[in-house]
Amino acid sequence: MLAGLQNVTFEFGARTIVRDATWHIQPNERIGLIGYNGTGKSTLLKLFVGDYLPSEGTVERSRTTTIAYLHQDLLSFDTNGSILDVAMTAFARVLQLEKDIEELGKKLEQNPEDEAILHQYSDALHEMDTLDGYSIHHKTEEILQGLGFSNADLQRPFREFSGGWRMRVLLAKMILQQPDLLLLDEPTNHMDLPSIEWLEKYLQHYQGSVIIVSHDKYFLDRMVTKIVELYQKELHIYKGNYSYYETEKALRVELQQQAYENQQDYIRQQERFIERFKAKASKAAAAQSAMKRLEKIDRIEDVEIERPNIKINFRVDKTPGRVLATLQHATKNFGDLTIVKDTFAEINRGDKIALIGANGKGKSTVLRMIAGAEPFEGERVWGHNVDESFYAQHQLEALDVNNTLLEEMQACGSQKTDLELRALLGCFLFSGDDIDKKIKVLSGGEKARIALAKTIVSKANFLLLDEPTNHLDMHSCDLLIDALNKYEGSFLLVSHDRYFISKTANKIWEIDDHQIREFKGTYTEWVDWKERNLAAKAKQQTAPATPAPAAAPAKATPAPVKAAPAPTPSAPINKEQKKELQKQQRIFKELEDKIATLSEQRTRLEASLADPSTYSDRNKFVQAETEYKKTSEALEKANKEYEQVFEKIMELEKNQ
Repeated sequence: MLAGLQNVTFEFGARTIVRDATWHIQPNERIGLIGYNGTGKSTLLKLFVGDYLPSEGTVERSRTTTIAYLHQDLLSFDTNGSILDVAMTAFARVLQLEKDIEELGKKLEQNPEDEAILHQYSDALHEMDTLDGYSIHHKTEEILQGLGFSNADLQRPFREFSGGWRMRVLLAKMILQQPDLLLLDEPTNHMDLPSIEWLEKYLQHYQGSVIIVSHDKYFLDRMVTKIVELYQKELHIYKGNYSYYETEKALRVELQQQAYENQQDYIRQQERFIERFKAKASKAAAAQSAMKRLEKIDRIEDVEIERPNIKINFRVDKTPGRVLATLQHATKNFGDLTIVKDTFAEINRGDKIALIGANGKGKSTVLRMIAGAEPFEGERVWGHNVDESFYAQHQLEALDVNNTLLEEMQACGSQKTDLELRALLGCFLFSGDDIDKKIKVLSGGEKARIALAKTIVSKANFLLLDEPTNHLDMHSCDLLIDALNKYEGSFLLVSHDRYFISKTANKIWEIDDHQIREFKGTYTEWVDWKERNLAAKAKQQTAPATPAPAAAPAKATPAPVKAAPAPTPSAPINKEQKKELQKQQRIFKELEDKIATLSEQRTRLEASLADPSTYSDRNKFVQAETEYKKTSEALEKANKEYEQVFEKIMELEKNQ
C-alpha cells in the first residue's frame, strides 16, 4: 500500500467533510475521485499530503512513498526563470551533480594528481550516469512540448504566462519527478484537446499511481479503472471507469430503494401487530418480542438525492431569419500571427456549433469576431431578428459588484420569480445563504458561474459561449447539456470538454490553415472522419500503388512502390543467371504480397488505437500498441528487403 485513510473523520468547524472513511491506495492504480462541487474532494487530497490532519482516524503513508500534488493554489508561485528551468527543478539532484562535476573538473585541471578529487569526480560521473542525468534536458523539452509549448516558449520567463499555462509547467515538473503517487486536481482545466490527448497517453504508461479529480467524463473513462465517490460524507468505491460507475450506481440506488421499501413494509406490519395485541394478555409476550426485534433491526436509509434535478429552461422571445450571422472575407492578425485569412463562415437558424482545436489557433478570437467584440478586416453580416447573448469569462466586469446574487439575476429582466431564480442559482452551485452574498466577495470561478447563469436567463435566440463548463461539476454540466438540447435557438460554443461537445453540437468548426472548416455532424462523427482520413493517408504513404499490366485485374490490396522488371526475350540468357533471376522474381512477388498484408494489418491496428474504447482497457491498449510496433517494424524490414531484391533483379537483367 502506498497511502490510505483508516477510519478517518475530518471536520471544518461544525461541517463534516467525511465520516469514518477507509481507503487504501495500491501501486499502479488509476483512480477517479468524484463528487459534487463543495463536498470536499480537494480536502481529501490535502489529507494525503499532510496539509490537513484528520479529526479522528489515521492517514497512512509508507516512508518511501513520494507524492506530488497538482492544485490551483500553486498559481501563487512566481519566478523570472524560464519555463524550462522551472520544469527542470524536478531533477534537483542531477542539477546539483552538474555543478559538482563542473567544479571538480576545474580542480582536477589544477591538481591532476589529486586522487581524492579524482575519486569524487569519478563517483559524481557514475551517479550522473545512474540517474540518466545526461537526458534530462531532452526529457523536459519533450514533456513541455507534449503539453502544448513551442520550442520558442521554452526560454520565456515563467511569469509571462497565464494561469492555465503556468499550471501546465508545474504539471510537467511533477510528471518528470515520477512520484509513486500523483494527485491531480482538475488537470485538464485550461488545456486544449491535443494536450489532453497527450496527457492521457502519457499517464496510461505512467508507472506510479494516479488520483484524478475531474469533471471531464471522457478523460475519466479513458484514464481510470476505479472510481471513489465522496457522497453524503462517505466514500463509495466502484471498480471500473466512469461509465461503469454511472451504471453501477444506478443499480445500487435501485437495490437500496427496494430494500428500504421492503423493510418499511415489514416495520409497518410489525408495528400494527404490536399496536393490536400489546394489551391482550395472551399476545403480550409476542408483542414484546416484536418490539425487541424492531429495536435491534439495522435500519436501511432511504435513498436521498443530495441535489435535486432542477431543470434549466431557456426562453426565446422571437424567431430570427434563416441566416443568423455571416463572416465574409474575414482576416485577423495579431502582429505576425495570423488567426484567419480571407475566410468565410455562416451560421444558420438551428445550428448548434462547437468551435474546437489547439490553443493558439484563435477559437476565442473568432467567437469575439462574430459577437462584434473583436475588430478584423472583412465584414460581419448580422441576420434579421437576431438577439444574441455572449458569455466569456473575461467579461466578468459586466457584473455589478455591489449587487447580491439574487439582485444581479433580478436585474436581467427575465421576468422569472424569485423562487425560479433561486432554483436556477442552485443549478450553478449556489444554495442557501449564498444568494445573499455580494458579487464582490465571490471568487473568480463563482463570478464566472453567475455570468453564465445570466446568459441562460436571457431570452436570446443566439448564444455565444466561451468555455461554459469551466467551474461546473458533472451534475451542473448535465443540466446545462439538457437545457441546450431543448433550446430552440442557435449557439456557437468553444469548449475543451469532449463529452459536453459530443452531447450538444450538431456541427463542428475547426480553424485549419487560417480557414474555418465546417463539418456537418456530431463530434463523434467528426472524430471518426478525421481518423479515417489519417488512416487513408498513412496507407498511401506506407504502400504507394504501382500501375498493373493493362490485361491484369485491379488488386484490392495496396501495391508496392516498384514493379519487377521482366527479362528481355531477345537478349542471350545465361542459364545460371536465368535461374537466379527467376528466384529473385519469386522472392519479389512474395515480398509484394507480404507488404500488402502488413500494410492492411497496420491500418487495422491504427484504427484500433484511434478507438476510445481501446484506452479504457489497459491490457487491450498495451497489446494493440505492441502489435502496432511489431507490425511497423516488420513492414519496414520487408520494404528494405524489397528494395534490395529489386536492385538484384535490375543487376541480373543488365548482365544478361
